[in-house]
Parts: sequence; structure tokens; C-alpha cells
Amino acid sequence: MTSPSTLEIAVVQFDALPGDVPGNVDRLVETVRVHGPEVGLLVAPELATTGYDLGLLEARGAQLAETRNGPSLQRLAAACQDTAATLMVGFLEAGDGGDLYDSVATITPEGKIEVYRKTHLFPAELPYFTAGDQLHTIATSAAVLGPMICFEHAFPEVATALAMQGAQILVIPSAVPIGFEYLLLLRTRARAQDNQVFAVACNMAGHGFCGRSLVADPRGDVLAAAGDDATVLRARLDLSAVEHERAQEPALSMRRPDLYRAVPGQE
Repeated sequence: MTSPSTLEIAVVQFDALPGDVPGNVDRLVETVRVHGPEVGLLVAPELATTGYDLGLLEARGAQLAETRNGPSLQRLAAACQDTAATLMVGFLEAGDGGDLYDSVATITPEGKIEVYRKTHLFPAELPYFTAGDQLHTIATSAAVLGPMICFEHAFPEVATALAMQGAQILVIPSAVPIGFEYLLLLRTRARAQDNQVFAVACNMAGHGFCGRSLVADPRGDVLAAAGDDATVLRARLDLSAVEHERAQEPALSMRRPDLYRAVPGQE
């Protein structure tokens, strides 16, 4: 039996077919319906609805992009309502004036949708996406979630800002390619231990992506890890571990931000 502080999660290491939005959403809906009744939180990768293919997005991004009220997220919201699950899923967001955003939607069991837009774009993404301009946490019935997207793994400041805003779980939908597995492993564990939170990295599989999704606890220990094929990785998080680790070593509460400013002349 689980205690009130424990949370069952499902990490959906997904092999999205680039451009096949209806087919990808069909499979995501089915995954929510199968696993949603048994878990409190499901996480899917970056751009899971469209697939991650910059060439395709350059050619057809305007046609593939949707708003938060579009059919893809509405179908997923219906599945979340039916199963009482929370879902975080990457999608290509249509913004005002034709802007495209690499975004993550958090969908609650009530069908409410919160959207986070990737703020730190990888250099190759700059011609295609507009960067978001706000970090924020999302309080859900599952936990307080801190969304980050892929390359944002590389910025300790992002994770710490979310932890200082109360995030218990850093949720990191990603599309890390083959050859960069070491970054996925190292950064997920580091961001978890740095901030004494859980970190859930959900990566794309297939089509050149390395899989290797993993879940790290507030000590930086790996609770669950996937291979390179599409799969659903399950883990149980004891959320009380966040406060336990912070009581042992109160690093966040002893930060001195005034010392961390850029060196003069390097701003």
C-alpha cells in the first residue's frame, strides 16, 4: 500500500513518428488509458505529438502546430479526466503571428492544461522556434512539478530556480540523440542532487534518439532507467525524501545569490 507521500509515475519513452500527429496521439491516448488508472503522473518526451525533426518542422511546422485548445491536447485531456491521471507531454505550439514554440503541456485529472514554453533553445533550434520567457512550477494533485525541456538540462540555474519555487519533481521531456547518452545520465542525476529533488528525464526513442530515460531521487541515485527501445518505465517516488535530504544538508536555504553574479566585465 502506498502512503500519502508516495507517487507512482510512468515515464513514456516514446518513438514518435515524425509528422504523424493523429497516429502519435492515438498511441499516447492509449498509453494514458492503460497506465493512467495505476499512476499519478505520466511523462512523455519533447515534441511527442509531432515527433522531433527540424527539417520536417521547417517544411510543415505551421500545419502541424496546435494551440492548447487544439484537438491533440483535448483528446489527451479527455483521457486524463477518464483515468484521473496527470500527464506532461511535449507538443509543437502555435503562437501568435505564426511563432512556433517547443512546449510542454501539463494536463490535470480535471482536464486543465498548463503550458510551459522552452526558454533555452539549442543552437540548431533557433531558426525554428521562439523562446519562452518564463520559468514556472505547476502545483498538481500529484506533486509540485518543475518543467524543463531537453537542452535546459545543461543549465543548473534553471533547475535551482524551479526548486526555489517549490518544485518537488523536475520533469524533463527530451529528444536526446544517440551519442549523447552520457549527458542524459549525468545531468539528470546532477540536477536532482544539486537541488535535492526528484528528476524525471523522459527521452524519445528510435529515429536517431537514444532513449535511456531515467528517474533520479534527491540523493542523485537512479531509481529506474530504460534501455534504448520504446517502453513505459514505472517508478515509485517517496516525496518525503525531498525534505529529508534538505534537513540533512540545508544547501538551498544557505545559498548566497549575491555572490553568484557574473564576474565584472563578463555580463
